[in-house]
Amino acid sequence: MKQKSKMVIRGTSFAERNLIIIFLVLAVFLAFATKGTFLSFGNITNLLRQTSINGVVALAMLFVIITGGIDLSVGSVVGLSGMVFAMLTSSRLQFQFSTFQAVVIALLVSIFVGVGDGFAVHDLKVPPFIATLGMMTFVRGLVMYISSGRMITGIPYSFVNFSSENILDIPKLVWLWVVMAVIVTIVLKYTKFGRNLYALGSNKEAARLSGISLRLNYYGAYAVSGLLSGIAGIMLASRLAAGVPTAGQGYELDAIASVVIGGASLSGGTGTALGTVIGALLIQTLRNGGNLLGIDPFVMQMAIGLIIIAAVFFDQYVKARRG
Repeated sequence: MKQKSKMVIRGTSFAERNLIIIFLVLAVFLAFATKGTFLSFGNITNLLRQTSINGVVALAMLFVIITGGIDLSVGSVVGLSGMVFAMLTSSRLQFQFSTFQAVVIALLVSIFVGVGDGFAVHDLKVPPFIATLGMMTFVRGLVMYISSGRMITGIPYSFVNFSSENILDIPKLVWLWVVMAVIVTIVLKYTKFGRNLYALGSNKEAARLSGISLRLNYYGAYAVSGLLSGIAGIMLASRLAAGVPTAGQGYELDAIASVVIGGASLSGGTGTALGTVIGALLIQTLRNGGNLLGIDPFVMQMAIGLIIIAAVFFDQYVKARRG
C-alpha cells in the first residue's frame, strides 16, 4: 500500500509541474495583453485575496475526492459557518460571545455537518452525490431560516480588519490559506490517515481487507471537509463584514474545478494540496484576466466549464492508456 501511495505522489508531481508551466505562461500572456496591469501590486494582491477563500474550500473538497466521493455541501457550510459566527458576535445581540468562542462554535457546527455527510454516505449507503446534495439543500435552508433571509451585521471591527490587513505586503487571508495548504500536505503525505484516504480511493475493497476502517476514514474525510469549509466561511464573513445568507453559493463548483484541474481524479486515489492550490489560482487568474481584458464573464464561465471537461477527459484518457 505504501508503494502505491509513493506512485500516486510521484505521478501527481508531474501534473503539478505541468500546471506551474501553464500558470506561468498564462501570467506572462496576461502581463503583455493588459500592458502590465495584471502584474500591478494592487491587482496581484486582490487576486490572491479573492483566491484564498475559494482555495481553502478546494482543499476541503480534495479530502473527499481522494476517497472517490464528492461534497456538494461545502458552499452551504461556508454560508452556515459565517452566519453562525456573525449571529454570535453581532453587537445587535444582548449577549455576545467572544471572537474565539464564536469561531470554535462555528467550526464545531461545520464539523457536525461533515460527520452527517459521512454518516449518510457510509452507514446509510447513500451515493455521495445525492447525500451531499441533500445536505447542501438542508443547510442552505437552515441558514435562511435562522437568519430570516437577512444579513447579520455588527461583527467586531478587529475581526473585519483581519481580511484587509497584510503581513509582509501579503494579505492575512492568503497567509491563512498557505498555512492550511501546508497542513493538508503534511496530513496527506506523512500521516496514516492520509495514506488511508488514498488507499480508500484507489480500491475500497482492498483497503477494507487490509484492515483500514472505512467508517472512520469516511467520517474523517467529510469531517475535515466540513472543518475547512467552516474556516473558509469565517474568512468570508471577515471580508464581507457580515453574515450573508447567500454566502458560499457556487463555491462547491469552483472547488471541484480546482481539484480536478489540479490533477486529482474524480474516481479517487489521486490528488495533492499543491495541485489544488495551483488549480484554484488558475481559475481565479482566468477570471481576473478576463475582467482586465473586458471579456464577458459569462463567456469566461463557459471557458472554465470546457477546461473542466477537458481535464476530466484527459484523466480518463491517461487511465485508459495505463490500464
